[in-house]
Amino acid sequence: MNHNTNRRQFIRACVAGAACAAFARVSAAEKQPAVPPHLKGRAEQFRTGPRAAAMAWFRDAKFGLFIHYGLYSLDGIHPFEQHRLKIPVREYEKKAARFTAERFDADALCDLAVVANMKYVTLVAKHCEGFCLWDTKLTDFNSVRSAAKRDFVAEMVAACNKRGLGFFAFYEYGFEWHHPHGARKKDFPTGITEVPYPTPEPTYAHGPDYDLNRYIDYAHAQIEELLTNYGPIAGIWLDGVAVPLSGDRSKFRCQELYDKIHALQPHALVSFKHGVTGTEDFYAPERFQLQHLKAGDAKLTELCESLNPSWGYVKTEAHHDVDWVMQRLAFTREKQMNYLLNVGPLPDGSLLPADAATLREVGRRIRADGWPKGVTTLPAAKGEQKAF
Repeated sequence: MNHNTNRRQFIRACVAGAACAAFARVSAAEKQPAVPPHLKGRAEQFRTGPRAAAMAWFRDAKFGLFIHYGLYSLDGIHPFEQHRLKIPVREYEKKAARFTAERFDADALCDLAVVANMKYVTLVAKHCEGFCLWDTKLTDFNSVRSAAKRDFVAEMVAACNKRGLGFFAFYEYGFEWHHPHGARKKDFPTGITEVPYPTPEPTYAHGPDYDLNRYIDYAHAQIEELLTNYGPIAGIWLDGVAVPLSGDRSKFRCQELYDKIHALQPHALVSFKHGVTGTEDFYAPERFQLQHLKAGDAKLTELCESLNPSWGYVKTEAHHDVDWVMQRLAFTREKQMNYLLNVGPLPDGSLLPADAATLREVGRRIRADGWPKGVTTLPAAKGEQKAF
């Protein structure tokens, strides 16, 4: 009798132990983050070190597509149209009623990236004009509340995921001309921090009411939206580095932001051009800013350029050709950098046919002849200039 009771107790204990072990395995699996689509080929490495896996992927990616599209695209004047023409904030906001983007096609753009042998896409989610291409809850100045009534970040993330492309969200962090508490020239004297209005802009905070921290808090909250509402993404690509570097950079709370990004998505990479703190995951200087890179710095680097000099669509500009792109690819391959090549869609969101043809031919040449190398210096391209 005692023998049978002990046996039953032993069996129950074994079953309970097995159940607990199974539950522990399920719980562990539930806690294990899903491998992002662009990192599927590095699943094992991702499970032991998400950021290391992402860095290795980025090093091998070589080539990405940059997309500048926003309200500044509508009139084909310049991405700095608001600044150049001193357009008041409320007047500039009216452009959203004309932003229909009826031919913006995320799937077609990502198909073109794949054909060109690109491995990731960087979309300008918010440029200096402050207009957001996603369903942000922090401002009505966004694409969902525009004539388009669309969330372009959601569309691009979905299109990238279907093709195993990484998705980076570009966010203009250093300055913004729409927010009442954006950086000011008195503190950060770069000339681009605020529009040089002839009279004080009534929507801006002035005097003791002004507080840069209110803009920084807003930017951090928006970047948190990008990292929590769209599943895993490849990273955050910050712009506007000249502003914090021209004053007290600590006011921009960059390390706080980087830590937030990595806490929300441990694999997500962060860049802020040629760096503010030095703790960025990779540098992404424009070609004219390579002089800012420190000799001997082994940090991953991405060089970004555009098929048209002004990044966003400008109707008067000539666009570069296939040979120009191949020369830049040869340079970045020789320097072991990535190459992020920009296109500026037309006002309706479609790509200039010549640019699409250029990208297709670039892909054909890479497939036929491999990645070009052997170029160690680049002449300045005709028409290439800084933002102004």
